[in-house]
Amino acid sequence: MTLRFKKISGLLIIIALGRAVFAQDVSVNSVFDTSSIYLGDQVYYKIIVDQPSGIKLDIPYFRDTLCRNIEILAGPQSDTAEIGEGRIQIVEKYLVTSFDSGHYRINPVFAERKDESGIKRFYSGYAYLNVRRVEITPPDTVSKIFDIIGPYKAPLTFDEIFPWLLAGLILAGVSWLIIRMVKRLRGRKPAVELPVIKDPPHVIAFRELEKLREEKLWQKGETKKYYSRLTEILRKYIEDRFGVDSLEMTTSETLDALVKSGFKKDETYNKLKSVLNGADLVKFAKYRPEPTENESVFELSWDFVNNTKQEVPAGPVQVGENVKQDKA
Repeated sequence: MTLRFKKISGLLIIIALGRAVFAQDVSVNSVFDTSSIYLGDQVYYKIIVDQPSGIKLDIPYFRDTLCRNIEILAGPQSDTAEIGEGRIQIVEKYLVTSFDSGHYRINPVFAERKDESGIKRFYSGYAYLNVRRVEITPPDTVSKIFDIIGPYKAPLTFDEIFPWLLAGLILAGVSWLIIRMVKRLRGRKPAVELPVIKDPPHVIAFRELEKLREEKLWQKGETKKYYSRLTEILRKYIEDRFGVDSLEMTTSETLDALVKSGFKKDETYNKLKSVLNGADLVKFAKYRPEPTENESVFELSWDFVNNTKQEVPAGPVQVGENVKQDKA
């Protein structure tokens, strides 16, 4: 009887030691790619399981959220890799985002094994994520925003006016001669249309920004429309000025494309980034900006265009409708 008891006790000890060794051979971790993001940014949440290759573990999956205010956009994406010595690593990834600032703690997750002896679970630790608000107003911006002061205009003198008067008379005489020649040749040869010379991108952008200011959209409660129009003006300017197809890109794609085109990450770049990110919050995250923020994004947009405009050499510029000129 004593010998039989010793055999049973020894067998139980071996089984217990085997389970303990097995438990030590399985590790579960849960982490984010980065510990801090801004509102609306996207980040990967990973569940990493290191285990012997000869066993099967079940990993429960999340559906819509990791926790309150952290939404799942895609996943899980599962990937298995051999890490040597008869072991494998399983990684399950979720693409997540959040539109509410705060410090979030994600509860431990587990992988479980089911066999005849029951269910054994292996838990990870907590995962942490800090979600920050976007600061729309730069730190050095004063609390009160003033209107832009126009340049000082000195009184004109006769010496300054006379060349323009003379040029006007000459232009009128040349125009009269051209009109007479066109009338004579119109019936004999077809006319050729000369292309219209477009205004420079910054001139168009300034004109549209002035129109937007006069519409007073956010003062009427149409804040979302105000930010949509503002970003549309900026994206059209970026497309015409830098050749970046910004109207078809997201904010992050636009900023990356600008940097690849040679644009420096300086104060002007930060102003554009602040405006585009702030507009995304208003349009997609239902963020309600203060009146001072609405005025600030306008001034930042104006500064961005003014700091990046391409200077055009002085000279006669043809604007308006197409001008028809007969072939010689």
